[in-house]
Amino acid sequence: MAEKVPQGKAQPLLQQRTSKLRPTLAALWLLVTAFMWIRSQHLVVLGDDDGKSPSWSWEDVKPSRTLQWNNCYDASLECARLDVPMDWKDPSDNERVTLGVVKLAAKSKKNSLPPVFINPGGLGGLGVYLVQKAGAELQTIVGDNQDIISWDPRGVGVSTPRMECWGTAQKRELWNMQDAGVIDERTGLLYDTYSRGLAYAGACEAALNNTNILKHISTAYHARDMLEILDGTGFPKLRYWGLSYGTALGGAFAGLFPDRVERLVSDGNVDYNEWFGQGLRNYLTDTDTIFDAFDSACHKAGKDKCAFWAPSANAVQERRASLLASLKKWPVLIPASSRDNGPEMPERVTYSKVQRLTQALVYAPARSFGTLALVYAALEAGNGLPYHDVQRAVRDKTGGRKSELLCSLTGTPTTIPQETAAEPDAFSAIMCSDSRALGSLDEFEEYARVLQASSRWMGATHADFGAACVGRTIKPKWRFTMDDIKADTDYPILYIGNMADNVTPLGSAYNNSAHFPSSAVLVQKSYGHCSLAAPSTCTARYIRAYFQDGTLPTSGTECEQDYELFDMLAPGDVQVLGQRDELSRAVYELARKVEVVMHYAP
Repeated sequence: MAEKVPQGKAQPLLQQRTSKLRPTLAALWLLVTAFMWIRSQHLVVLGDDDGKSPSWSWEDVKPSRTLQWNNCYDASLECARLDVPMDWKDPSDNERVTLGVVKLAAKSKKNSLPPVFINPGGLGGLGVYLVQKAGAELQTIVGDNQDIISWDPRGVGVSTPRMECWGTAQKRELWNMQDAGVIDERTGLLYDTYSRGLAYAGACEAALNNTNILKHISTAYHARDMLEILDGTGFPKLRYWGLSYGTALGGAFAGLFPDRVERLVSDGNVDYNEWFGQGLRNYLTDTDTIFDAFDSACHKAGKDKCAFWAPSANAVQERRASLLASLKKWPVLIPASSRDNGPEMPERVTYSKVQRLTQALVYAPARSFGTLALVYAALEAGNGLPYHDVQRAVRDKTGGRKSELLCSLTGTPTTIPQETAAEPDAFSAIMCSDSRALGSLDEFEEYARVLQASSRWMGATHADFGAACVGRTIKPKWRFTMDDIKADTDYPILYIGNMADNVTPLGSAYNNSAHFPSSAVLVQKSYGHCSLAAPSTCTARYIRAYFQDGTLPTSGTECEQDYELFDMLAPGDVQVLGQRDELSRAVYELARKVEVVMHYAP
């Protein structure tokens, strides 16, 4: 039997003056660079400003049916608004979609190569924002003799009409406040989650029915949009790096247009068979391995690096389980105005809140485990302020608003481009167009049971995923199916998977690769979602060689990560970073800037 660590219940009242908890430097850094935490699936790049030029806006760019590039963002980038048919199956001049496209020009003209298209994933991830914040690092990895091109997919951000179910930010905030909670916090929440999904579906369909976008938001349309952007560049074949949901988009493009593929990196793979079939069911099979890694690495790192340390890995796990069980009965309370920058009103740090934060942080364990350990240890001691600090940092990074400003929130019409870090309503709209939605309550209950059996620690937290599609009545006019894959691609696809990915297991990369016989799978020996979850110079070298020379590794080749868990360098370690080569610095900066975070909630 594992050695047991004596401990008490999480205290219901905050004892901030007497707590002896001392955060490590790494944990403090991770708190400061806390993670994007919103109710959608996407890849988000965090930055200190919104990148807008005061003298320029997307409304200044005239939509065109050809790519017409304009200098934008203080001339550091080029932007275009591409006018395309809403319905590619029956093009019309009356129903159109405008795509916001961005380009970072190649730095080098030596051995010039065609552009690399990047999709940040997320069913709502904004390519324009990605290139603003991390385009330079992406270009360093693939090679600076290539333009970097990305775009906000139809329905998202600066592409119009946008997917907006609430009309105003005020209504969205009020809806988000009604979160039902994680279904295993107490009996009955599963039914609340299901009914919330029904309500959300009705609200979205009522709000968006007049735009007709819901019939034309499936991945098949996004793939055809990408082809149109490619044609607009004048290059005959696609060079592409897709992350997370971007792998489904890449798979659809490869299936529909196999002769147009010149390079395709599929990084953090959703399973084609499930995504374009009955819906994802087996996507949490690697998740608990990440929590096992937390327990082992925390014990190995010692008290100075892991605030949740215990004498054995099993003892760390017991502490986690005990804390979560305690929070179901005794949420940690933070009094109002308990300190400067504290909560304005009393806050209950509940089991559901902690599980949702944990759900976010396990996307990038190399960066987040120090923060997770600090928050857990503080909550165990009855101190909710570190949890509050993470949430506050998230709000500040993402432009969140203070409660006193709630009544002043306004909305932007869906026909107007809107620069934002994410488009929350796009997630469910695209996913529900690609796969069969859950129908009855019985189906939803069975779905929740499957998830909980798949992952002890996160299964219940992900039940919102299925609820996002219940009650949908508007069906896509064009849907990609596995029958659309009829031939191998002109050039082999490079699939990349982490050895333990919390939402796209390594097995999915191999399953997808089987549909394209010439392809290969590269395994990154790290934890979390996509290769960007942890810096790996080895992986970056393979990506660069693939784009530059067409070199494909032998399937099953493994790459180590640059840093062990609890050992990733802080940004202040300039001397150490300065000794690394250009590629190592780029993957470090990319991993530090980019957060791949997924939440499911209707």
